[in-house]
Amino acid sequence: MSPGSRDLQLTSQAAGVWRSTYPSSVRAVDPDDMEEGTRLLDSYETGDYKLESIEEGSMRRIQVTVTGMTCAACSNSVEAALKNINGVLRASVALLQNRADVVFDPTLVKDEDIKNAIEDAGFEAEILPEPSNVGTKPRGVLVGQFTIGGMTCAACVNSVEGILRDLPGVSRAVVALATSLGEVEYDPTVISKDDIVNAIEDAGFEASLVQSSEQDKIILGVAGVFNELDVQLIEGILSSLKGVRQFRFDRSSGELEVLFDPEVVSSRSLVDGIEGGSKGKFRLHVMNPYARMTTKDEETSIMFQLFTSSLFLSIPVFLIRVVCPHIPLLDAFLLWRCGPFLMGDWLKWALVSVVQFVIGKRFYVAAGRALRNGSTNMDVLVALGTSASYFYSVGALLYGAITGFWSPTYFETSSMLITFVLLGKYLECLAKGKTSDAIKKLVELAPATALLVVKDNGGNIIGEREVDALLIQPGDILKVLPGAKLPADGVVVWGSSYVNEGMVTGESVPVSKEVDSPVIGGTINLHGALHIKATKIGSEAVLSQIISLVETAQMSKAPIQKFADFVASIFVPTVVTLSLITLLGWYVGGAARAYPEQWLPENGNYFVFALMFSISVVVIACPCALGLATPTAVMVATGVGASNGVLIKGGDALERAQKVQYVIFDKTGTLTQGKAKVTTVKVFSEMDRGEFLTLVASAEASSEHPLAKAIVEYARHFHFFDENSLTEDAQYSSKGSPISAWLLDVAEFSAVPGRGIQCFIDGKQVLVGNRKLLTESGVSISAHVEQFVVDLEERARTGILAAYDGNVIGVLGVADPLKREAAVVVEGLQKMGVRPVMVTGDNWRTAQAVAREVCGYPRC
Repeated sequence: MSPGSRDLQLTSQAAGVWRSTYPSSVRAVDPDDMEEGTRLLDSYETGDYKLESIEEGSMRRIQVTVTGMTCAACSNSVEAALKNINGVLRASVALLQNRADVVFDPTLVKDEDIKNAIEDAGFEAEILPEPSNVGTKPRGVLVGQFTIGGMTCAACVNSVEGILRDLPGVSRAVVALATSLGEVEYDPTVISKDDIVNAIEDAGFEASLVQSSEQDKIILGVAGVFNELDVQLIEGILSSLKGVRQFRFDRSSGELEVLFDPEVVSSRSLVDGIEGGSKGKFRLHVMNPYARMTTKDEETSIMFQLFTSSLFLSIPVFLIRVVCPHIPLLDAFLLWRCGPFLMGDWLKWALVSVVQFVIGKRFYVAAGRALRNGSTNMDVLVALGTSASYFYSVGALLYGAITGFWSPTYFETSSMLITFVLLGKYLECLAKGKTSDAIKKLVELAPATALLVVKDNGGNIIGEREVDALLIQPGDILKVLPGAKLPADGVVVWGSSYVNEGMVTGESVPVSKEVDSPVIGGTINLHGALHIKATKIGSEAVLSQIISLVETAQMSKAPIQKFADFVASIFVPTVVTLSLITLLGWYVGGAARAYPEQWLPENGNYFVFALMFSISVVVIACPCALGLATPTAVMVATGVGASNGVLIKGGDALERAQKVQYVIFDKTGTLTQGKAKVTTVKVFSEMDRGEFLTLVASAEASSEHPLAKAIVEYARHFHFFDENSLTEDAQYSSKGSPISAWLLDVAEFSAVPGRGIQCFIDGKQVLVGNRKLLTESGVSISAHVEQFVVDLEERARTGILAAYDGNVIGVLGVADPLKREAAVVVEGLQKMGVRPVMVTGDNWRTAQAVAREVCGYPRC
């Protein structure tokens, strides 16, 4: 039994910059860090490995940023190093993302082992924070330490231990009388810490949780830190907060990383404690893990600086060789002998040396790293080609100074090659940045903040406060205003509205939400205010699962890519061999007089002539495209697809897409625009058109159905055609406003699901809806009215009937116009041999009419 409340063995991090609030700690229980993003599609597979085969709690999955990879050979080298670690089940390296995805057994492998393996392979590695860490529900077995007051003898101890051991989910319980502490091993998915405390208190004792073996991490951006005193204030506040394990503050980035016990303190309480302890001096916000993982601006900026520096130094070298000899004054200056060499040679040697060994240092470092690990990559080719050109030119100068026989130099070849390669690297960085745009756009779907409804102990609302969306906890009541995004997955507990869920479902028609209706975080609340109860946060949220699925898809390798990686791994040795063969072939051929001596450059010889061909082979044959083409295609396809609401499992699914025979389209919002518009109005009574539209619009004004909005909008334009500047929100403003003053008073309004609406105007019943609404209300539909509705449906219109005081008074035709590209897409699929299929919940005649519009005949 531990003698004190601070000596329970807990998980620790690497020593160094970390500040710990405990005297010492060793690894006890690993948190279950398995990423759950793939639960959106339970059957998801990557290669030959099924993610669902990982038993929860037995395997762990992490992602690591790998710096220094330049081609497919590098990624293959890292992948091989990871797979050679005993305990690593699967390792996949994404070159474009500079990231490795590793699944391993935490009992055999630690995070540091993976990082060290990558660094031993010659690359830099950093383990990424896991998006599921903030606010996720703990899993696995936890060890909790509780203070127990009121025990006076051994009998009390036995009583408490017996109560604890009988609780479901408790596997072990030990109580010490001397320290008034109890240590309980329990399953948090079965029993919570509050249940344990309540059980002890029900037995007549006092209890509270001191700490547990659970560990969570949060990264906060801190504003308001200006000097060392502010840093000391943050450290003092964190040291005094209960449940804080370790923390680290980076003054350069303003980021505060905190390890804490989520069983003792929540992430929101932690932020509130720091802000409250500083009396408002510091402002904190949670750093979004996904946003941090998709930042590539720094790499792009560095590569741009290297390219511009190389270009700035290479242009004078090029001008000295090509332009200056045609300008007498400059040519005379360059031909001025300064010591053993001409001034032009001195200038070229100095400028190119900076390009070769300062700017081009990264190629030598990367090439040396690859050769040390027994592999070759593109950097080996660049280093060989440019070094051959540079050192031959230096040798030619020295040889000329000694013997007086001056051979031509090729300094400009070395500098220009490095400049062009750096340009390619810069463009590659830009491409990498664009491939992560899809993830960034998905992250931006979620709002940054949320309105938290504050209640007292009696459940009464006493106020609201704005909180960071990443600090939302299950059970929180959140207020969502009209036009705002829903901050979390949950259920509606108050209010009603229509929500645009197109970002998840692809359905453009808003969905009605009432009390107990489920809602999805990131979707848009259109009209009424809602109170929702948060149920799923962190990795359990739908949006997080979509992001995780897209990331996993981008990390996956298509079967053809594996072949390309194999070719890339043997490509460099093959190119070097061919280069040597080229050198020997042209040199031997020249010596044997196989080609005329006139082919040689001025003052040149057969060796120099052969060397130029050899360098050309090395430099031109870089395998960049071979290793980057497939992963770029996969990343762009999955990213663009996600941005447009299409989730692609990865490269394997894309490769198999060529075998698709049928494509199924939903009608509304996919083939059509998803925006209903009134196209036809027919009055079957003595009313004039204006009176009919006023009556129908008055009845529909109280409805939030999209078709009702279309009818009200049409009527408004009919009466106020010169007020087009009014906003959409103003169109739906409440009665009493100037816009709705023309509407009639409505009584006893009610919506009939699947039918339409009914109400009373001037004491007479008004019905607006489909045939079923009228017939069920006892209103007969004459033959000529029925024929008019049928004609509308055959022209892809939806017929809405209106009845007043028991008689049909008119019909409105509402259409959802086709998207302009729908017919082009369908025609393109047909030319590819793919048969398009349309599904719809509309009536058969309307479906046939839409099919005719799309492809000219009802059966495509």
